[in-house]
Amino acid sequence: MSTFLQDLRFSLRSLRRSPAFPLAAIATLALGIGATTAIFTTLNAVLLKPLPYPNPGDLYSIRTTLTDGRVTTGLVAGSEIFRLNDPNLSIERAAALQSLDLTLLHTDDTPQTAKVHLVTVGFFELFGLPMTRGGFTADQFVPLPPPPQPAAGAPAPGAQQGPPPPPPPPPAVVISHRIWQSLYNSDDQIVGKPIRFAEFAGTIMGVAHRDFDTPHNGDFWLANRLQANDLNHGNEGFMRIKPGANIERVRSEMATVIEGLGREFPGSARNRAYVTKPLVESIVGDLGPILIIVMSATGLLLLLACVNVTNLLLARGAARAREMAVRVSLGAGTARIVRQLLTESIVLATAGSILGILVAYLGVRALMVLGASKLPRLDTVTFDATVLLFAFATLLVSGVLVGLVPAIRLARTDVRSLLNESSRSTSSGRSTGRWLSIMTVAEIALAIMLVAGAGWLVRGFSNLKNTDLGFVADNRIIFDVTFQGPRYPNGAAVHTARTDMMNAVRALQGVTDVGTAQAFPLKGTLEGSLVLQFQGEALDPLKPKGSRQRFVSPGFFSAMGTRLLQGRDFGAEDVPGSAQTVIVNRTFVERYLKGRDPIGVQFAGGYPAPNPANLVTIVGVVDDIRQKSVELEAEPAYYISLTQVPIPRLTMIVATSQSDPAPLMAAIRETVRKADPQIAVNFELVRDVVDATISRQQLGMTLMLIFGSVAVVLAAIGIYGVVAYSVAQRRDEMATRLALGASQSSVFWLVMKQGGMLALVGTVIGVGTAYLSGQIVASQIYAIRASDPLMLGGAIVVVIGITVLATMLPAWRASKLSPARALHPE
Repeated sequence: MSTFLQDLRFSLRSLRRSPAFPLAAIATLALGIGATTAIFTTLNAVLLKPLPYPNPGDLYSIRTTLTDGRVTTGLVAGSEIFRLNDPNLSIERAAALQSLDLTLLHTDDTPQTAKVHLVTVGFFELFGLPMTRGGFTADQFVPLPPPPQPAAGAPAPGAQQGPPPPPPPPPAVVISHRIWQSLYNSDDQIVGKPIRFAEFAGTIMGVAHRDFDTPHNGDFWLANRLQANDLNHGNEGFMRIKPGANIERVRSEMATVIEGLGREFPGSARNRAYVTKPLVESIVGDLGPILIIVMSATGLLLLLACVNVTNLLLARGAARAREMAVRVSLGAGTARIVRQLLTESIVLATAGSILGILVAYLGVRALMVLGASKLPRLDTVTFDATVLLFAFATLLVSGVLVGLVPAIRLARTDVRSLLNESSRSTSSGRSTGRWLSIMTVAEIALAIMLVAGAGWLVRGFSNLKNTDLGFVADNRIIFDVTFQGPRYPNGAAVHTARTDMMNAVRALQGVTDVGTAQAFPLKGTLEGSLVLQFQGEALDPLKPKGSRQRFVSPGFFSAMGTRLLQGRDFGAEDVPGSAQTVIVNRTFVERYLKGRDPIGVQFAGGYPAPNPANLVTIVGVVDDIRQKSVELEAEPAYYISLTQVPIPRLTMIVATSQSDPAPLMAAIRETVRKADPQIAVNFELVRDVVDATISRQQLGMTLMLIFGSVAVVLAAIGIYGVVAYSVAQRRDEMATRLALGASQSSVFWLVMKQGGMLALVGTVIGVGTAYLSGQIVASQIYAIRASDPLMLGGAIVVVIGITVLATMLPAWRASKLSPARALHPE
């Protein structure tokens, strides 16, 4: 311990004597350690920090897929969830959730948009957190009997038939702990009290646990009276496997279950398979891979910072060679000197880590400003024990890395060599020069990898930004409207209210077009997936044709800026009772009607099988709209006019000529309030909706650009330092050459050649490593290739460019040496 304290005191005195060196080293390490710790903090919050449930590793999400290429929602049906609750399976419990947008009414009738989640029996028990108050009971999930149908010859409705059937019980609702506190002031008697939505009145039956967060920021859950044989794929599935169960065995058992369902319900479940993921992976989605890629980049950046500091230590070690030689001659062993150098590097790393934690804290705050707080599991990022442990481990690794090479070099050098290395009159320093050259090659290779990585993410993001969405996002506003409740007793009332509101909004100043849709693109709204049968064609039960079914108003495509490719838009002739007409998208035509004129073609749709009675006629073809996400290609889809099928909850899109939408929003809000004061209006810009879908890729690109820029700066500093050191060591040689008649340009290019060789070797290694690592990156990033010559070429040009610039200044100084002054004896 006393030896360590002695080494520590000596290191502090040594570093204090030349403050420029430790300040440069500490700043460089702080940059590398800070960036790495900041990204690890986000990675910890997203992937490593356990979910707030008992044994979270046993929780999985469940979805489904079709193996025969049919169109599907990818969600699960009630029957596919209920069959997983067989006690003979390795699944402890399975439950389903379906989300709805409703309107909560406060005590003063103020409306508020609310996301409400219908859940099946055992949903809260699956996650293992006790309720704060009350909870659902089993009878609240029992399906209600269908209304009685009058028998043939029965009296007309309204005739005296005995006592009417009792009304159905009000829906049971569980509220979040947050809503319990904010809206109900933590009322201990909350259970049994009413809760009003514009669509219905319910009863509060419980308050969820403070930490319950499925789905994220959920506030209202309703007991779903789902039928046991439900075939509609509109639910998110969840399951908890039994303690100690192997997930591969569970998946095998689930495959057997779905095979049985396929035999029982061939139209729905044949060729269907369960898809399971750990719950945390399903929550974070593609944010996890992006953060892993960025974390790898920060690791490279930290390594680059360590290499830079190592170069500083090597150069400093050469300058201290005489001091080391004297210490060895006085009896200091090699191990003692190595330990002293490692102590100095640990001191530098410690100071760098302390400053780096501050850099990390500021970096995390900057990430939140960049929009990371809106991403899953990143709304609360904390510096917990795991992050501090990581920072400590980074400190140790950095300290060893920066001190290891100088220590090894000294350990393999005898006293005579140390004395020679301190003498300018010898061709000394070659050993140090070789090590510096190796480190510089590593710097160039690392810089190319980071610049190429940044280029890949820039290319991927650019591809997303330039994707043809099938609609125009700029100068468009959307908001949801609901025509439900006593004001709207039937479809005719819904149709009239929707038409009147569209006309009122269209009349506002600055509005150029208005439309409505049941499922707006990129909003994640559930939409139907139907099986098709074209008139005159037989249905192939093994390879049925499938399509999305969407509902839009006349004028929707015009308001969206979507091109009409053929035929006509919906119009005044498409009214209730008229022949059912549809508009199909380009992919629908290319997949099912290639080589045919689609106008006038008739087909029937339905689920799990087509309904021949629902025959529709194609009257138009529109361009593809990317509905699910920017990355996914459009699926076959057909559109039905809302004038023929009234739907109560819609999204209204308003195209405007105004650059500032705020005045128009205020006018629309007042217009909607006059029409129905119980409609909650929350505006979104369509551009913001699009940008939100690619915010993860934008965050990754921004971070990689920052890291790539820092890598270029660090590499330039490192290359300059190495070449400058080499020129200083060869100063006498350069002066002699000039004295013997060598031209200044020949000396200049002699030094430039040295930098060029380092750049060439580093480039070859960097490009090869970047290509191999890029194969992994390409599988995670939209529309890029690891062999993309533009990105690799750009990285090479940037790094070679900074190498040339970093070499030019020492080369110019060498060419301007005065032989008489340089060769004057000391």
